[in-house]
Amino acid sequence: MSQLVRLQDIQATHRDLIGDDYYDPTGKTAYGVDEDKIGKIEGALVEDTTGRIRYLIVDAGGWFSSKEVLVPAGLARIVGDDVFFDSLTKSQVDAMEVYDHDYQYSYKEQHEKDRKAFVADTVPVAERMEIQDTAYDAPNTLELLEERLTVNKDRIVAGLVKVGKHVVTEERNVEVNLEEEHAHIERTNVDRPTDRRIGDTDNSDTIEVELEAERARVSKETYVAEEVNVGKTTQSRTETIVETIQREELDIDRDGNVVDREGNIVDRDNITAEDVRRARGM
Repeated sequence: MSQLVRLQDIQATHRDLIGDDYYDPTGKTAYGVDEDKIGKIEGALVEDTTGRIRYLIVDAGGWFSSKEVLVPAGLARIVGDDVFFDSLTKSQVDAMEVYDHDYQYSYKEQHEKDRKAFVADTVPVAERMEIQDTAYDAPNTLELLEERLTVNKDRIVAGLVKVGKHVVTEERNVEVNLEEEHAHIERTNVDRPTDRRIGDTDNSDTIEVELEAERARVSKETYVAEEVNVGKTTQSRTETIVETIQREELDIDRDGNVVDREGNIVDRDNITAEDVRRARGM
């Protein structure tokens, strides 16, 4: 009967056997159905006879205050630093047993527990599912990610224009033609007889003539001399934005072998069950 060994136990003692590029999902964020955040991946269990990852240890702290469960690796979809269990529901996790760090799990025993948990009475009928053998195959699809720039525009206040007015005082000279009357005395010699006698009057006869003149009368009237309209015009300009983006590339040689960053072929075929038992002191 094949046993399930924690991935970290092999990494701690036999890193030279599994290499530095061995896939480790520990620490990745876990999501359930409808991409609802479950929690994170705490590790993985590996089948000692094949070296394949069969279960992911999931901390479901996002759904429960504290609960770690074993989820079949084949239900996972790995995207970058995220692990998606597209069909895993809260009711299914609630029906699973709590993972025991000190218990020695066997592949066959845990397989039977899974079949019962996913069809438990506490799981709604619509969420129940029969676990297939493929559910225990670790994902063989690796999604390569790349970053793409998305540029948006924000409206900001780039300037402020204030238009006001003030009073300017100045002197103006205006020429005005004015008329005035002056006395003009004209004496004419006359030789005609009269009935009046000298002395008949009191010698106070006078003649008054009013002399008129024009005088400048200044008044001020207000006129609209100018109108000022303040508007806005839009000008377009092109700005070049430089940003560093990343993308993931597959490490594989022409023969289809997985290689590390230095181009060395990663060989895991030599890991045997005996190597794993010896690493764990069994």
